[in-house]
Amino acid sequence: MERPLPLVEPTFCPLCSAPLEPRQAHGARRLACPRCEFVHFNDPKVAVGVLVEDAQGRLLYTQRNHDPQMGAWAFPSGFVDRAEELRAAAVREVREETGLDVAVDGLLGVFSQSGNPVVFIAYHGHPVGGALSPGAEATDVRFFATTELPPPAFPFDTEILAAWRATRRAAIDR
Repeated sequence: MERPLPLVEPTFCPLCSAPLEPRQAHGARRLACPRCEFVHFNDPKVAVGVLVEDAQGRLLYTQRNHDPQMGAWAFPSGFVDRAEELRAAAVREVREETGLDVAVDGLLGVFSQSGNPVVFIAYHGHPVGGALSPGAEATDVRFFATTELPPPAFPFDTEILAAWRATRRAAIDR
């Protein structure tokens, strides 16, 4: 099971260097500066992933070479950089991990769980170029038939696959 990222709280104000103190601020107990009134918010970390489907209806997975879930097969995914547009981050992560360029076709969902600071945004897309090759964070990359998918690596994988299947059914029904 994936462990949530640790919450690291600052000790000093980033604006005036005074020690931060816990106090009631903006409707909750937060660290705040008694000198300049700065309030620290423990903002979430945003990650994106893409379910990439090829022309044969197979899905792209990467075999992870790092924790969490080292050795497991997962959708290409990663963290969004500060000020980066979400879809651009999703395209970047697929390219970095698989060598493929993708078009993002739509949103599958936004996922979070209590106690975990990561908000995961899942998209679906298709390849538009590049060459399949494992990047620095993968030992292998390949497309799997939907009847032969590897076990889910992360808690939301089953929900993401269900959302993708619903999207496919809706497209067929049109």
